[in-house]
Amino acid sequence: MYGNFWDNLRNAFKHSDNSLFKLIAINLIVFLALMISRVILTIGGLGDIYSSFISYLMMPASVGRLIFQPWSPLTYMFLHEGFFHIIFNMLFLYWFGQLIHQFMGSRKLTNLYILGGLAGAAFYVLIYNIAPYFRDSVDGSLMLGASAGVFAIVVGAATLSPNTTFVLLLIGPVKIKYIAMFYVILSFANSAGANAGGELAHLGGALMGYVYVVQLRKGLDLGVPIQKIGIFFEDLFSGRKRGVKVTYKRTKSSGGSFSGFNKSTSSKKASDSSAEASQEEIDQILDKIADRGYEALSKEEKRKLFEFSKK
Repeated sequence: MYGNFWDNLRNAFKHSDNSLFKLIAINLIVFLALMISRVILTIGGLGDIYSSFISYLMMPASVGRLIFQPWSPLTYMFLHEGFFHIIFNMLFLYWFGQLIHQFMGSRKLTNLYILGGLAGAAFYVLIYNIAPYFRDSVDGSLMLGASAGVFAIVVGAATLSPNTTFVLLLIGPVKIKYIAMFYVILSFANSAGANAGGELAHLGGALMGYVYVVQLRKGLDLGVPIQKIGIFFEDLFSGRKRGVKVTYKRTKSSGGSFSGFNKSTSSKKASDSSAEASQEEIDQILDKIADRGYEALSKEEKRKLFEFSKK
């Protein structure tokens, strides 16, 4: 799936199991559309119209304003105006999103991104309205960017497999738990600075990334409502009726692995014994990840986990 980045990005909406590239594509499309609109309207002397329009898509700190634009907690997480802002967000989304996809599958990647964005927005509004430091700026404060959702994915990946190593330019190999810790600490240190709103959203998203993975290990998927909404719109726009009902249950294991996936199909009858064997293997692999990290898996185990995540 990740062999050719640009091919996957170009065909992002032709496949149902590649939410990583769909999220990247949506962010890039929105960025380009807003950039073109801003340039044209500004040159045409209508820059105020653009500023007014995008402000209704951004996340306000004021609860009073939020009541009149309830769509903002969702729309703000797909908005970027700075080139380097979107580049760094999309790079982190791509690097860490691949791990989430391999461990938990395409849908849970989307769940985590959306939940992280919502948690970041909630934390931003909460702190701005209770902290004396922000009292004078709450009414005029607006926020945009995918950073909260991306932070949720970064911390989620670090929680899943803390000892997975990335090779960083000029630094060398670094375990992702240290990368996540560094950016969380940096956001906390800057939460009283010029970009306080964004940094607070980072912290909210990071907390959600950790909580989501911990709860998933206990058998509770906090993203089920988001997943159901996504499936509803997929079926609505595709015009198809779903013949597979997916249910989740806690599987027995010694290491607190993720809950298993049991599929009941009205149109097809699969072999029960082979399904159970496959599920047992996946549980053992997830237990191994929990105990020793993703890098401890063999190539065959990584292949099985990746194939299972696409179901």
